[in-house]
Amino acid sequence: MKFVSSCLVIIAATASSTAAFSFAPTITSSSSHAVVPSSKKFGVVSAPSQNTKITSSLYMSEAVNGEESPIGTGPDELLGLPARPGRPLKIAIAGGGVGGLTTALAMLKKGFDVTVYEKTAAFARFGGPIQFASNALSVLKEIDDTLFNRVMEKFTFTGTRACGIKDGLRADGSFRMTDDSLAYLFDENAPADWFVKFPLKECADLYGLPYTGVINRPDLQEILIEECKKIKPDFIQNGNPVTGYKSLGKGNGVTVNLSDGTDVDADVLVGSDGIWSAVRAQMYGEEIKGSSPDLKKRQGCTYSGYTVFAGETVIKTPDYYETGYKVYIGPKRYFVTSDVGDGRIQWYAFFALPPGTKRAPSGWGGSERDNQADPEENLVEYIKSLHEGWSDEVMTVLDATPPESVEQRDLYDRAPEFLRSWADGNVVLMGDAVHPMMPNLGQGGCQAIEDAYVLTETLANTKTTSKIENNLQEFYKKRILRVSIVQFLSRLASDLIINAFDTPWSPHDDLGKSWKSYLTFFWKPVLQYAIFPAQFAYLYSYFPTGNMENIPSELETRWKTKHFESAEKEFARVAVEGQSSAGPSFFKKAEEESSKAKEHEKVAA
Repeated sequence: MKFVSSCLVIIAATASSTAAFSFAPTITSSSSHAVVPSSKKFGVVSAPSQNTKITSSLYMSEAVNGEESPIGTGPDELLGLPARPGRPLKIAIAGGGVGGLTTALAMLKKGFDVTVYEKTAAFARFGGPIQFASNALSVLKEIDDTLFNRVMEKFTFTGTRACGIKDGLRADGSFRMTDDSLAYLFDENAPADWFVKFPLKECADLYGLPYTGVINRPDLQEILIEECKKIKPDFIQNGNPVTGYKSLGKGNGVTVNLSDGTDVDADVLVGSDGIWSAVRAQMYGEEIKGSSPDLKKRQGCTYSGYTVFAGETVIKTPDYYETGYKVYIGPKRYFVTSDVGDGRIQWYAFFALPPGTKRAPSGWGGSERDNQADPEENLVEYIKSLHEGWSDEVMTVLDATPPESVEQRDLYDRAPEFLRSWADGNVVLMGDAVHPMMPNLGQGGCQAIEDAYVLTETLANTKTTSKIENNLQEFYKKRILRVSIVQFLSRLASDLIINAFDTPWSPHDDLGKSWKSYLTFFWKPVLQYAIFPAQFAYLYSYFPTGNMENIPSELETRWKTKHFESAEKEFARVAVEGQSSAGPSFFKKAEEESSKAKEHEKVAA
C-alpha cells in the first residue's frame, strides 16, 4: 500500500489544480524559438557498410566550399514541417508495440523522419485483445481519420452494454440481467446478482465520445504498420532492438546503440520498449530484468501482490449480447469476463499469491508449460478449485475453456516518477517503459496512446534543435500528473477488491458476515453514485477531438448487426467442431520466428 499512500499525498496536494482536471487539455507550444537562416537544402547519402557507424541519412548542403554538413553539427538547426521550412526531425523509436507504432504513425503524419527498432524478427498474427477506452479512441481519431476508421472496422464495443461488478457467490448461475438496486434488503426474493454497474456509456455520452471496447492486438498492429508504410515503407527494422544510447548535448541529438553492434544518429530517441525497457535501464541505472531474491522488486518495478491467469473460450451465455464485461467479486480474489468479439469471451482470474508462483506459461514472453512444477496439471481445474463455492456462471465459463490455452502473469507496476524526469537530454520514455500500471481500468495502452499524441504535438512545435531538450522536459511535465492519477486509480481498484472488498452483507443469508462484507455493503451507494461516475468522467476527460456529435451512435448501430452475425457464425462452428485452444502467444511465436531466422542465417553462411 506504500504506492497508494504516496499517490494519495501527491494527488491530494494537486487535486485543486484546474489543469489537472481540465476536460479538454490543449497542447501549448513551447517558448519562442531562435530561427536560423534557411539558405540550406537537403541531400541524401548512401548507407555505410554494416560494420561502421551509421550516421543520419539526411544531410544539409551549405554553399561553403561546396561541403555538406551532417545533422547535429550545430545546436540551432531549423526544424521543418510540410508547411514550415527546415529539415525533418529525425526520430528513433525503441520498441514496436502499440505505443511505439502509434507514436511512429503520429510523427510520420507530421512529416518527421521516423525509424522503429523492434526486437522481434518479424510480426506475426498472435496475441490477445487490447482495450481502448473512449479517451484513447478520441486520440486515435485526432491522429488520423483513416486509422480510426480501420480500428472501428475491427472493434468490439463493450461500453454500450451492461458492465460492472457482480456478486461472485450470489449470482444465481443463469446469467440473468437484473438491476443493481438495494431491493434485496427488503425482499429476500429480489435478485442480488449485480452489485454495481459502471456508467461507461453515460460518461462517454457526456463528452460525445465513442464507446469503450476491444480490438485484437494483431489486427491493431497490422493496421498501424500498414498505415506507417504508406508514408515510409522502410520505417521499421525488425530483429535489431535498441540496447543503449549516448545523448550528445543540446542541439546535437543522440547516438543510438543497436543489438547488431551498429550505431545510428537521431535528433530524439523515444524509449517505448515496454516494462523491461533497455532505454529506462540506462537512464535510471537499472539492470534489465534484475530481480531481488524474493522477486518483489524487478528492474525498479514492484510486485503488485497479484498474479493473473487468463483464458479464452467461445460460449453463448444467456447474457452474451447484453453485457460487455463483468467483475465477479468474492473473498480475496476476483474473476473478470469480457466479450472480445466473434463469440469469444476472455476471462481473467486475479489471486493474491507470492511472485514466482508459476503454474501456467506466460503469454508475455515468460516461461513455457514444460517449465512448470506440474506440466500435466489441468489448469482449469486448478482455477476452479480456487473458486470453490462461487457462482455457476464462473464455472460455466471455465468449463468451456481448453486447459492448454490458459496463461499466467505476475503483475508488476511502478510508482510515479515525481522526482525523476522521463527525459534525459535528447532521450525520452513513454508508455509501459516508464508508467506500467495494473490492468483493472484497461488504461495502460490508452495512456501510451495519449503519450504518443502529446509527445508528437510537443515536438511539432519545436522549431530548432536547441529547443529539443527543453521541450522533452515539457512533455514530461504535461503528462506526469494525469498518468500518475491513472496509475493510482488502477492500483487502487486492485487493492480495494482484494484487500478491502468481500461478499457484501445481506440480511437473508450467511455468505457475507466479515467486517469486509459490511464495509463492501456500505460502499455500494458511494461507488454507484459518486466514485465510479467521477472516475470514468476523469478518465474520459482527455479528448482532443472534442465532442464527436452523432458519430458514436452511428458506429454502435452499424456494429450491432456485424457483431451478431460474426458471433452466431462462431457459435455454430463450435457446436459442430468443438472448442479449439488458442495458438502460441504473439511473443512466443515471435521467439520461434527469431530462432528460425537465426538458423537460416547460419545455413546461408
